[in-house]
Parts: sequence; structure tokens; C-alpha cells
Amino acid sequence: MALSQTLFTCRSLFPQTLRKSPLHFPSIRAVKSTEPEKENVAQTKIEDSSSSNAQPVATVPKTPKKPVYSMKKGQIVRVDKEKYLNSVNYLSVGHPPYYKGLDYIYEDRGEVLDLRFFETGEYALVAWVGVPTAPAWLPTDMLIKSDKLDYERL
Repeated sequence: MALSQTLFTCRSLFPQTLRKSPLHFPSIRAVKSTEPEKENVAQTKIEDSSSSNAQPVATVPKTPKKPVYSMKKGQIVRVDKEKYLNSVNYLSVGHPPYYKGLDYIYEDRGEVLDLRFFETGEYALVAWVGVPTAPAWLPTDMLIKSDKLDYERL
């Protein structure tokens, strides 16, 4: 009995229109904007400027400039040990001082797979040849370029 009274009270809270048809929603109309369209604005500016005997100004979308990198993809590099040990990258890994497990990045050759500009500067994605590890993003200022492809291990 108490259940039927609560259902009746809940039904009475809703308006009469929603009880008749639960799928009835208020109608929505599309209204034309009062702002002029961008194309029309550009045409009126050109017409205004042509009436004053001036040359029409064509708006050309600016293309972003291609970034200039200090290296190129496929470049053979190795990491400068002193710069890496004093960098935030080494401190973020949490290795003890002079950790021997990372000697391959100083001695073996690495290949630049990709170059990008991030907020903190230019970085290169480096993969080491013959070492089964994941590639790493390193700042290009701590990389030493190699001029020749036949790289000898130090």
C-alpha cells in the first residue's frame, strides 16, 4: 500500500504533458544568425577598397614554417657522458651514480629515428644498434654526431 502511494505522489510531480507522452520534447527551431558571413565580409572589404582605386588584398592562409633541425634522420650518434650524467634525464631515471648498465649509450652507436621540437627544446628519438632496448628521446645538445657509418666501438 505504501508503495502505491509513493508512485502516485511521484507521478503527480511531473507535468501533465510529460505524463501523456514520455517522448514529447519541447520543439527546437533553427534561427538564422545576425552576424554577417566571413565570405561576405571579405567581399565587401574588397569592394570598398576597389571603390577607392586601391588594389584588392587577397588573404592567403599562412602555412607554418618547416622546422630546421640540427640533425637529420638516420644520423649515427652517441651520447656525451658528462652532459648526460649532469642532466635531468639521468636524475629522473633514479640510477645510482656512475651506473654501469647505461654504458652502451656512450660506447655503442645509436641511430636517430625522429626529431621533434618540444617545449624544452629539440629532441631526437635514438635507437641503439644491436642493443635490445627501447628507443629514447634525448636532447640533441647531448648527442655526438658521427660522420661515417662504419662506426667502431670505443
